Amino acid sequence: MAVAFRGGRGGVGSGQSTGLRSFFSYRIFISALFSFLFLATFSVVLNSSRHQPHQDHTLPSMGNAYMQRTFLALQSDPLKTRLDLIHKQATDHLTLVNAYAAYARKLKLDASKQLKLFEDLAINFSDLQSKPGLKSAVSDNGNALEEDSFRQLEKEVKDKVKTARMMIVESKESYDTQLKIQKLKDTIFAVQEQLTKAKKNGAVASLISAKSVPKSLHCLAMRLVGERISNPDKYKDAPPDPAAEDPTLYHYAIFSDNVIAVSVVVRSVVMNAEEPWKHVFHVVTDRMNLAAMKVWFKMRPLDRGAHVEIKSVEDFKFLNSSYAPVLRQLESAKLQKFYFENQAENATKDSHNLKFKNPKYLSMLNHLRFYLPEMYPKLNKILFLDDDVVVQKDVTGLWKINLDGKVNGAVETCFGSFHRYGQYLNFSHPLIKESFNPNACAWAFGMNIFDLNAWRREKCTDQYHYWQNLNEDRTLWKLGTLPPGLITFYSKTKSLDKSWHVLGLGYNPGVSMDEIRNAGVIHYNGNMKPWLDIAMNQYKSLWTKYVDNEMEFVQMCNFGL
Repeated sequence: MAVAFRGGRGGVGSGQSTGLRSFFSYRIFISALFSFLFLATFSVVLNSSRHQPHQDHTLPSMGNAYMQRTFLALQSDPLKTRLDLIHKQATDHLTLVNAYAAYARKLKLDASKQLKLFEDLAINFSDLQSKPGLKSAVSDNGNALEEDSFRQLEKEVKDKVKTARMMIVESKESYDTQLKIQKLKDTIFAVQEQLTKAKKNGAVASLISAKSVPKSLHCLAMRLVGERISNPDKYKDAPPDPAAEDPTLYHYAIFSDNVIAVSVVVRSVVMNAEEPWKHVFHVVTDRMNLAAMKVWFKMRPLDRGAHVEIKSVEDFKFLNSSYAPVLRQLESAKLQKFYFENQAENATKDSHNLKFKNPKYLSMLNHLRFYLPEMYPKLNKILFLDDDVVVQKDVTGLWKINLDGKVNGAVETCFGSFHRYGQYLNFSHPLIKESFNPNACAWAFGMNIFDLNAWRREKCTDQYHYWQNLNEDRTLWKLGTLPPGLITFYSKTKSLDKSWHVLGLGYNPGVSMDEIRNAGVIHYNGNMKPWLDIAMNQYKSLWTKYVDNEMEFVQMCNFGL
């Protein structure tokens, strides 16, 4: 038992001693390892600090080489700072010049002279930088630069830089897309301004030409009146012609103060009519031209039995300011002011309204078309013709067209968004907006076949008076007869075939000759009337062939036709 016990104690003690020794050996190994690493690190740091060059502690330890050279320059030579800046400027501009030269080559521009200048300038900058004095002075250990040499060098560099900048500014627009776009926009804007000004001046000149009475027309009127005064018995008024009230005949209404124009319209109808003796012309003029008009048709009576009745506005006694609102408005001080006050000044400001300054809008002759049933109470149908039209065919077929109960037969002028009601009426006004469709198709005055019985039934003249009274302040439409015509005959107009009435010969040089040849009536609407010097030559002969050149006063007044 004893042996066994001692053996058991001895076994236990021996195991504890072995564990302690292992523990302390591990700690010693770890300590030694850390000590070795510490010594190795310390050795590396020590060796690196020994080989590091000594720095001047008066200078900052951070910054690039350029900053170090700058601070060194401050300690050594005060001119070196300026020299460095000049050198940097030259280097920057050399890069810029080379870039522009490369881009010029790439675009293969025709400006070879400009390209040569850029290349020469780049060479000059390179030569300047390669000068021994500049290179040695710019280097870190270079010698100090003399004041005179520096100033000469500085002047030379500045001159080159100035030249480079001037060349770049001049040529920049050739290479800079944004600048080219902006310059193009500026050019377009300037051209548009010039075009607008030219259009206004042209509109003023055209208006003056249209408003002026040519010398030949004035001469003709004076000659005719002189003939009447010289031979009063010869030109006494004839008794009324019963044909003027015969509803079975073909009746025409022409309202004008232009003798030669009326004669052309009447002559063109008669010459192309199959049965001219069935045609009756109702010519109405103003009091000033009544005598001249009567003398013309006395001296040159219509051929082939056609009839003509000549009256003045004053012969229709019902037309007075108490009945016709337009007469009252034409006499108002407001409208007179609109026409005549500061007209020259306003003409250059608002070319859009220039056409409304035409004196024809102040004449009642322009508004007689709205009183046809009252003027000719015994007639059933009448063809209204402007004085600037030419009839090229027999137009009696117009009387045979079924108007389907409509009042007005006219050729529509709309195409796309043009010539629709929205262009003639003020649709910002609630009354106009509620009553009409802005997209409704407009039609033309100048050749209109009117059913006078339907007119009376629909009370169109009353409608005209109603809207004309509302427009006394011109807020519903501008002056003229087409807007109130569009209103008066709204939904009461029958569209005719376009070949009956071809328009635009007084402003549009692009009217097709095929259209003109096929047209029943051609219309010189616009300012370029065929009796004026500004008429378009390609259309003038279509009018002049109906002028009665055998009339002695036409020859004497030198119409130049």
